[in-house]
Amino acid sequence: DGRLTFYPGNQTVDLPFINFMKRYGTVFLNAYTNSPICCPSRAAMWSGLFTHLTESWNNFKGLDPEYVTWMDFMEKHGYHTQKFGKLDYTSGHHSVSNRVEAWTRDVDFLLRQEGRPMVKLTGDRKHVRVMEADWRNTDKAVNWIKEEAINLTQPFVLYLGLNLPHPYPSPYMGENFGSSTFLTSPYWLEKVTYETIKIPKWSSLSEMHPVDYYSSYTKNCTGEFTKQEVRNIRAFYYAMCAETDAMLGEIISALRDTGLLKTTIVIFTADHGELAMEHRQFYKMSMYEGSSHVPLLVMGPGVKGQQRVPNVVSLVDIYPTMLDLARIPVPQNLSGYSLIPLLCGKAENEVSPRRPRPSWVLSEFHGCNVNSSTYMLRTGKWKYITYSDGRSVLPQLFDLTADPDELTNVAIKFPVTVHSLDKLLRSIVNYPKVSSSVQEYNKRQFISWKQSLGQNYSNVIANLRWHQDWLKEPKKYENAIDKWL
Repeated sequence: DGRLTFYPGNQTVDLPFINFMKRYGTVFLNAYTNSPICCPSRAAMWSGLFTHLTESWNNFKGLDPEYVTWMDFMEKHGYHTQKFGKLDYTSGHHSVSNRVEAWTRDVDFLLRQEGRPMVKLTGDRKHVRVMEADWRNTDKAVNWIKEEAINLTQPFVLYLGLNLPHPYPSPYMGENFGSSTFLTSPYWLEKVTYETIKIPKWSSLSEMHPVDYYSSYTKNCTGEFTKQEVRNIRAFYYAMCAETDAMLGEIISALRDTGLLKTTIVIFTADHGELAMEHRQFYKMSMYEGSSHVPLLVMGPGVKGQQRVPNVVSLVDIYPTMLDLARIPVPQNLSGYSLIPLLCGKAENEVSPRRPRPSWVLSEFHGCNVNSSTYMLRTGKWKYITYSDGRSVLPQLFDLTADPDELTNVAIKFPVTVHSLDKLLRSIVNYPKVSSSVQEYNKRQFISWKQSLGQNYSNVIANLRWHQDWLKEPKKYENAIDKWL
């Protein structure tokens, strides 16, 4: 969650290496994902293109394997490149359940798709390496810096993708489980200041926006939760962020020990945030700040220190920034804009002949746990969220200055603002058309998957992540699917 990288969010948990990057570099106060879920977000970051252009509609559908990323570009221009850890931007990953849930979101049924969010404490006060796979990848990156990077005669670019901070799979859910367990050790939990944890305000279920209600229900969050349960989920999430920060620290330390830190640009960001029980939801897939607002910190030669940038930026800006750093001509068709002028503390007008950076960012979502294509435009103090064709579902408008917790939808109160933001959004993306093509894609994919299973279809669909609800009334849900088709 990007809000943890600056005040007041950073009062809840000790993140020493994030703080180190803030001291010696630049923190972006308003950085957003272009799609609040792993694969579509990463597809945008690696391609520099908005989601409706990559057509990465869900966690299964990303970029084509031969797509030229910014790292490929840098390699062609003489950079030594190295990737470790989670990449997740090409098609074909994630479970069958994940795909089927995304394809069937237009079906008129309501089924829980996740385990109830819960916490789990492991190990003792000495247990540091909770997420072992991430630590192994961090070790690989550290060794690479110390053994390879140090001896290179050419410049290098290293990418390390972590899974943390991410809820863990919940085995009690069965083989297609979601990830609804927040797991940490006492060592990391001690880095969290419990007293400063805010318990989010919730609207009553009947007052919720219909799309929010669908998300809350499918994420198994509509039941009763005690304040202590909510506080624990949030505390465990922050503890997982502290463990992530320590991995960042390993990279910074390796660069410092090898003398490479003073000649290396370091960028820290995330594919999306975590709601951690804000708006009666956990996970991502939402345009609320907890899910869509990402961290973005940059430090290194030429980057202004102790700088806080208020401009709205997003992950598509990484592609042109990387090429700019490497002095490689930036292609004209990108959705993003180089961050270099902002990082150097220059006014936009000093930097020509580049295109001027727009005053808005776009995020969109077309996957599971949300029963409608969603579009978010963030500009100035406003966040405008619209759904589907823009007519069949009510839009939302939040004034983030007056209402940072996004509790009051003021769309009806400010029709002129809604009209102008909607007009701006339509000039960027013909969103009713995109929504309609996603609906067609979902139906087409589902039909072809169903046909591939033949007689076995009912049995397979009954045992996906929604099995808890489905198995109570399988015929009812099969009929709903037939009606949709």
